Amino acid sequence: MSTTPKIGVLALQGDFDAHRRRLEELGAQVVLVKKPEQLDEIDGLVIPGGESGTFLKLLGPAGFEKLKQFVRLKPTFGTCAGAILLASEVENPPQAGLGALNIRVRRNAYGRQIDSSIREGKLVRDLDGRLNVSPLEMVFIRAPKISHLGEEVEVLATEGNDPVVVRQGSALAATFHPELSDDPRIHQLFLNLIQNGKKQVRP
Repeated sequence: MSTTPKIGVLALQGDFDAHRRRLEELGAQVVLVKKPEQLDEIDGLVIPGGESGTFLKLLGPAGFEKLKQFVRLKPTFGTCAGAILLASEVENPPQAGLGALNIRVRRNAYGRQIDSSIREGKLVRDLDGRLNVSPLEMVFIRAPKISHLGEEVEVLATEGNDPVVVRQGSALAATFHPELSDDPRIHQLFLNLIQNGKKQVRP
């Protein structure tokens, strides 16, 4: 891997361009991924928000299987709908997931688009993985909620009592939209994860 990671952003729907801009600001090379074969060229992948069922339709069975293989091998970061796709179990209604994170996710748990909000949560670990609670602005838009955490899932940020940023191995998920705030720390966490390979974030 080169010193500058090449990050793919799945560019089928959602605000993938906001992720591209944030990652480029942090020094990453960014590729907008529109075809499954592009997954072979990248060091990590961001799956943006949007509508998770639409993602499944646009990917198709072959694209879904290719993506499933990718998330088992390389770092992947899902936000909002991307977090739903990374989950092992999805409810309201049930749908297929990539199974990269041992979590259960409830779709649209915060209400409809009109119920979108900006909240202040807490980042509970710093960029080096150490316990260090600090405020974090969070933009929720038709957001899912993590209703169950399985074994080996680490909570990196919370909003109230809810886990909203979690990781397991090389998979990272946020139930809100970090690309829509001015705080770059969640994307930097993902870049750190890529640079560190599959090492644990904990010291």
